[in-house]
Amino acid sequence: MVMLTCRGSSMPGHTYWYINNRLWWQEGSDRIRASKDYPGSGSYQCRGPGAELSPPITLSFSNDWLILQVPAQTLLEGDRLQLRCRGWKDKHISQVQFFHERDVLKGPTLGAELYLQPLQLHHSGHYHCQAVVQYLLAGWQKSAPVMVTVQELFSVPVLRLEGPAEITEGSPLALNCSSHSSPLRPPAHLQYIFYKDRVVVGGPQGSPQLQLLAVGLSHSGNYYCEVWTETASVWKHSAPVTVTVYRVPVSGVSLVAQPPGGQVVEGDRLVLNCSVAVGTGPLSFSWHRQGSATPLAVGPRYELHAAGRQDSGRYHCSVTDGSTTADSPPLRVTVLVPVAGAAIAMARTEPSVLAGENLNLSCSVRAGTAPVNFTWLRDRQELGWGPLLSLGAVGPEHAGTYQCLATNSLGTHRVFWARSPVLTLSVVLPGQGWQHQGTGEGRTHPPRPRVPVGVHPPASGLTQAHLRSVPSHGHGAQRAPPAPARCRGLAAPAPASCRWVICAGGLGVRGPGWGERLPHQLEEVDGAAPSVPRLGWG
Repeated sequence: MVMLTCRGSSMPGHTYWYINNRLWWQEGSDRIRASKDYPGSGSYQCRGPGAELSPPITLSFSNDWLILQVPAQTLLEGDRLQLRCRGWKDKHISQVQFFHERDVLKGPTLGAELYLQPLQLHHSGHYHCQAVVQYLLAGWQKSAPVMVTVQELFSVPVLRLEGPAEITEGSPLALNCSSHSSPLRPPAHLQYIFYKDRVVVGGPQGSPQLQLLAVGLSHSGNYYCEVWTETASVWKHSAPVTVTVYRVPVSGVSLVAQPPGGQVVEGDRLVLNCSVAVGTGPLSFSWHRQGSATPLAVGPRYELHAAGRQDSGRYHCSVTDGSTTADSPPLRVTVLVPVAGAAIAMARTEPSVLAGENLNLSCSVRAGTAPVNFTWLRDRQELGWGPLLSLGAVGPEHAGTYQCLATNSLGTHRVFWARSPVLTLSVVLPGQGWQHQGTGEGRTHPPRPRVPVGVHPPASGLTQAHLRSVPSHGHGAQRAPPAPARCRGLAAPAPASCRWVICAGGLGVRGPGWGERLPHQLEEVDGAAPSVPRLGWG
């Protein structure tokens, strides 16, 4: 007779018993007695309240000369198994041997008993024994085979990634080693250890999880976990999981210049710095200029100690991590050449121009980065802007000193200028034979007066009088009020009189009794003998 106990459920209720896969007792206790007569040999299973069906155990009641006895209980990994070879009615046996399938077991024996520990899953299978039974005549006997089933204490662990298997540098990596304990025993206290390419990267620990906060390229590889009991009687490891760590693709490349904007004066220092918003190292930097086939330099910094005009152009930096490459937006570098060598040019070779002619003045510079601004001065006063000054048909009012001022600038804080040499422009009146000439101070100088053709001084014995005129003031060729004039006699023997006229059009004169009227009304003024000057009008 054998006592069977159903374990694994802590809930109250009835226990169901099965023999040879058939329900035998529906509302029984968690314990039953089995004998040869009732219910007899067979495969026994049970199911407690709220539990699953138990693994089967085989009970065999035999009248053979030799039997092999194994515990009528569920065997789990790590357990100790006792095999006992027994003769009929406890007859004496000798020379006992135990077999697993067809292999002879060589283990510690104690008479007719063999102990296997710790049990592993591979210990499952058919066992039998053979021995010499001492009865009327001694002889070799062989037992019937007995099936031994070893159940898992805990399941084979499965390593899972909490996230994709392909990740980028700097990302977290979470590993979870999952294993389930057998419901036939209270949960075992397990230990966990994690490996990468057979090198320990975490544990041993009581937690089935491993957290790596930020991975690098070196974290690529094959990971697996291993689980064992505290007594180290059962070890199991998971299948490997491949983790691949990629570099973070390079992006967000930017270029910063000093001075800001990449605008620099010729001869000054220019520094370009390249930075990356996203990307993992090691990173390689190279510098390029539009139109250049080869890199200018390598490294995150590019410096020109003395920038020249040939350094102007569009620059960018390239960054690569060996697998991906990104370029910065191009930066236009402008090397400003300050203006120099301003000069005025005109179609004529002489600065004397006949009144009525059309005249254009142009201003240019020998050097200077565009845009260049031009300002025109006449007699030191602003007259116009632009590289070309069109005077049109010139008149006496255009006489004066001309100069152009050329400027260019770097932003708003640095302005460069160059002045041209002064050009003194004279205007010749047609048919008059004399010219107005600028002084640089807004004045014009008429020449010494001459007697007009066909007019002669009177033969009165007086020496000829001369007119002295103080130049009039004006801006450029603008008309100014007439200058005061006086008549001066030279060695006059007797008093005489000069008659003058001052009018809006200028100074006119007429000799008394000459019978020729000049273009202006005269007004008599006391003075020496009359002198008839020849005047030009501005």
